Amino acid sequence: MTRLNNPVWSGHSLRQAQGRLCPLLLTLILALTFSAPALSQEGPVVLRGGKLLTVTHGVIENGVIVMQGGKIIAVGAASSVNVPTGAQVIDATGMTIYPGLIDSETQLGLTEISAEDMTNDLVEMSDEIMPHMRTAEAFHAESALIPVARMNGITNAVVAPDSGDTLPGQDSFIQLAGANASEMLLMRDNAMPLNFTGDQRRNKGGFGARKFPSTRMGLAAQLRQAFLDAQDYRTKWAEYERKKADAAQNKDKEKDKEKDKKSEPLPPKRDLKLEALLPYLEGKKTIVLAAEGPSDLQTAVSLANEFKLKFVLNHISHAQPVLDYVASLKVPVIVGPIYEAPKEDERYDAVYSLPAQLYKRGVKIVFASYSAHNVRNLPDQAGFATAFGLPYEEALKAITLNAAEVWGVAEQLGSLDVGKTANVVVANGDPLDVKTDVKQVFIAGREVPMTNRQVRLRDEYSKK
Repeated sequence: MTRLNNPVWSGHSLRQAQGRLCPLLLTLILALTFSAPALSQEGPVVLRGGKLLTVTHGVIENGVIVMQGGKIIAVGAASSVNVPTGAQVIDATGMTIYPGLIDSETQLGLTEISAEDMTNDLVEMSDEIMPHMRTAEAFHAESALIPVARMNGITNAVVAPDSGDTLPGQDSFIQLAGANASEMLLMRDNAMPLNFTGDQRRNKGGFGARKFPSTRMGLAAQLRQAFLDAQDYRTKWAEYERKKADAAQNKDKEKDKEKDKKSEPLPPKRDLKLEALLPYLEGKKTIVLAAEGPSDLQTAVSLANEFKLKFVLNHISHAQPVLDYVASLKVPVIVGPIYEAPKEDERYDAVYSLPAQLYKRGVKIVFASYSAHNVRNLPDQAGFATAFGLPYEEALKAITLNAAEVWGVAEQLGSLDVGKTANVVVANGDPLDVKTDVKQVFIAGREVPMTNRQVRLRDEYSKK
């Protein structure tokens, strides 16, 4: 039996190491990125003696979890779980074990150094309507920021484009370890942001330099036209398919009557922008509807309802006056970052207490970092929300099972249950406590190295 022991931090936190590195140093060592291992678990691994936070069936104080073939094959009290012969048994006594955390909006793999344009691939600003842009095609699997996120227990994330466009492109759902991008991209084009916060207006250069849309009216009109054009595009293709089928049927019936044959119809010209919108118009995929204030929120929801879009809400940090209206929509809400300062006309705790206020109204919430550099802070956000009224169990669910349900992966992720992917975190304390250190992360049952660029630099320079 091996004893779980991770001396990496020895009193120093990842957050401290991350904050002390200057941008120049980050640039100089960009090549020192982590190469994620292929995820092929070699044999059964058993974690024994730790406290299990299962999420779905309570807390097991002296528990055992067995991982094999990348899946959880057994979980329960130590007295009730049989350890497979030949398994690697890890003594997790005194540790807390919980499912890998899920960040519901990041830019992981799309940016490396914010101040260096060549390392940023966040959004295509040549047009406001760009639904055919795909984050999966820009995702950089070797990003040095991914190991940083893993060090605090995040194993999965949604990768989204920046919010500079109203329809900036399509999200991806990733796993934070793998041999390459193809292995890490679990779902491509799983959702699409629709941003209506005002930041998408093209009026940054003053009145004389404005471009359409430079007002919220313009944003709404442009979005409506895009969806109307997509509906028309769908109708034209449906008509083409109908005529094509009729022509084929007539050809079979009248193959001997050359003079009665009709030429096959020509297909409409393909438009990738409009084509990308069709799964969302048909309710097959989810729109992530972002709006901050009450007016923007109601306008954006009205647009979504007009076209019968399936959506979740996002960025409603300053919508407290209409939270009952939000609850009436009966859709999930992505919350965060909750460290944002309140506006002049808001209570000091308006943003901090938003998760609790939504929960009290029956709204399913999930948390997001909206970042690449601060994904590691995801569990701290959830913990912060508990200080302002969000029940602990709900805060944990918001970064595990709730997130898995919102993104359609609850059969595989989000809890410690038999049959689910073995994304498991072992830490020396409460996952929502900022003082807790993660000691080991398993992704698909395989131990991932508990190191990153900051750790290597610390170890190198602390010897001098």
